[in-house]
Amino acid sequence: MSKLRDKFLQIRYNIFPDHVLGEVLAKRWADNAIPFFTLALVAIGLLLVLPGFYTSYNITEYGRQYAELGLVVLGMTIVMMAGGLDLSVGSMFAIANLVALYCVHVLTIDPFLTLLLTISIGALCGAFNGFFIGIIGMRAFLTTLVTLIIYRSIVDLLLLEYALDISSVFPDSELWEFIGDGDSYGIPFVLVATIIIFVAGHLLISRMKPGWHLTAVGGSRRSAYNAGIKVKQTIFFSYVTCGILCSVAGFMYAARMASTGADTGKGLELTILTAAVLGGVSLGGGRGSVPKAIFGSLIVLLLLNGLIQFGIQGGAIQLIFGIILLLTILIDVRWVKNRFRLLNKVYVSPTYVKLPAPASIEAESGSPYSVNDKLKDVSVIGLGKVEGPEDVILDDDDNLYAGSRHGDIVRFYGKNHEKMEVFAHVGGHPLGLAWDKNYNLVACIPDMGVISISQDRKVSKITDETNRSLTSVIDDRRLSLADDLDIAPDGRIFFSEATIRYRLKDWPMDCVESRGNGRIICYDPKTDTTRTIIRDLKFANGVCVTKDCQSILFAETFGMKVSRYWFEGPKKGKTEVIMDNIPGYPDNINRASDGNYWLALVGMRGPALDLALTLPDFRKRMSRRINTSNWLFPNINTGCVLKITENGEVLETLWDLKAKNHPMVTSMREHKGHLYLGGIQNNRIGKYQIPDANKNWSGFPDYWSTK
Repeated sequence: MSKLRDKFLQIRYNIFPDHVLGEVLAKRWADNAIPFFTLALVAIGLLLVLPGFYTSYNITEYGRQYAELGLVVLGMTIVMMAGGLDLSVGSMFAIANLVALYCVHVLTIDPFLTLLLTISIGALCGAFNGFFIGIIGMRAFLTTLVTLIIYRSIVDLLLLEYALDISSVFPDSELWEFIGDGDSYGIPFVLVATIIIFVAGHLLISRMKPGWHLTAVGGSRRSAYNAGIKVKQTIFFSYVTCGILCSVAGFMYAARMASTGADTGKGLELTILTAAVLGGVSLGGGRGSVPKAIFGSLIVLLLLNGLIQFGIQGGAIQLIFGIILLLTILIDVRWVKNRFRLLNKVYVSPTYVKLPAPASIEAESGSPYSVNDKLKDVSVIGLGKVEGPEDVILDDDDNLYAGSRHGDIVRFYGKNHEKMEVFAHVGGHPLGLAWDKNYNLVACIPDMGVISISQDRKVSKITDETNRSLTSVIDDRRLSLADDLDIAPDGRIFFSEATIRYRLKDWPMDCVESRGNGRIICYDPKTDTTRTIIRDLKFANGVCVTKDCQSILFAETFGMKVSRYWFEGPKKGKTEVIMDNIPGYPDNINRASDGNYWLALVGMRGPALDLALTLPDFRKRMSRRINTSNWLFPNINTGCVLKITENGEVLETLWDLKAKNHPMVTSMREHKGHLYLGGIQNNRIGKYQIPDANKNWSGFPDYWSTK
């Protein structure tokens, strides 16, 4: 019965995990899911109700209409992303339509020049709105409501004067006719032009600084200002852009209809606002995109034409769109509010793990892990001068290097290591460190990837992304938590990424999940490529090239095991576990002077946490209801270092039971008869004299001199 229960729990929590839903909800494109399915529902519904709705002629006409509607929706989207609103879009559309018709029909101006003049008028109208809203700081709703009236009044006055002249002339311009009715391979020309604008707009908003600034301003103007973004100018140009897009749409409408009237553009603001909100653009600002504008405008276009074919016109359509807008706003508010509530419930998704009892650590047990107090007299370096030295490394001049959580790599000079300086400022918290054959210091930086620091302190990026997994919901190309590394003789850098789901400060989340979010990655300088070679590791950590230079040892902290991977030789591509069910949590691995390896245990297993691993629901409730500081944790205040062979045999243990001088051990580095200890939560570096060790042995010449 117990075995059956275990099997069921494994299937429930490991094969069908909740984290997939969490990852989907965390994606920016998740906001597009609702408008996409709404679009699909509307499109299919109209197909079923109106069989003749999608004729080839109708589709072509829809394409021309969509070009005009989509551009105005895009303009409204840009304004709303900046936290604004433009109720004058219909009036600007009407002005542009009227100007274009007058220039072509009456003044017989070339259509291309007419387009430029029309854009200028639209930009001027947008600048008028932007000046009062962005520069002066007036409210967007009231300001654009007033400019709606002003621009509409201008249209009405111009119509009285020029409507007859416009309607009585039919221009002889093939270009003008082509813009209005021409196509390219059956696709309306205006639709092709609109698609090009959409693509350019998408690249600008999602890939370039203006779009990032737009989103930042819409999200929080104060924060954007504090970040150095020109808030007023950003808002101003959002309205200018909206005016330009409205004018282009008005120009296209003029070419297609070749006429104007008092009702042109009237009530269009409601249609456009409905389309933007239906697409998922937030009225509160900071949330919007070109795909959202595309989806929203498609939905409204189909609804509009569907209602017309049902015989519904005029005020009834406006009434329906008003109701749709109200319901959409209500749904949008609820979605934004409850999405993150749901995300918080499902994102942390623990697995079911049942571990055998660990090897004994009792002093008289005869276990290779038996406790002692060999590290009790470890001396201290840099007390209070360094914060979070996760890894340490030394050069041939006995200078000691370590990372600091303040974004620096610090250097302690000489044998006494009393004098300290900042060797390089890298911006992130350096973790794993290694020398390459040219004596450049290579480091893993969370959220930044792998970097190199030359002896003249020049910092350069090596890699910050890898190949994406085709089966992963997570876009795992970008490196999230690059952890430890080592360098093969041919220059290939093998490094671990502890987790693809969480950042450094959230590492307890990965411990709670115990899911296998980590991986081993290889960067090849010969091809300048980075590829993931091993996936699904439980907090991948320490990495060390073995003495045969054909394989690496790597640790899985929350998997409590050490494995060996061959990258060359007869076993190339194979992985085998050399240490399993370790009574502690393995961290960094480094070479020893006698040909063996040092392994740090960052914490020790306990029965309470081992039991909790068999209770996924308990761990989920713990992550949701209890402050992180009160979670079940490994005992990370008992330092321990193991000496192991490349086959995983434990040769020696070094314990600090009272943890007075070095409360945590995440790494160690042997150098000239001493073992230097790092700890990611320590404010010091430990120094332990190794009995009978080679006092002339140093890691760099031993490894690189023969390579």
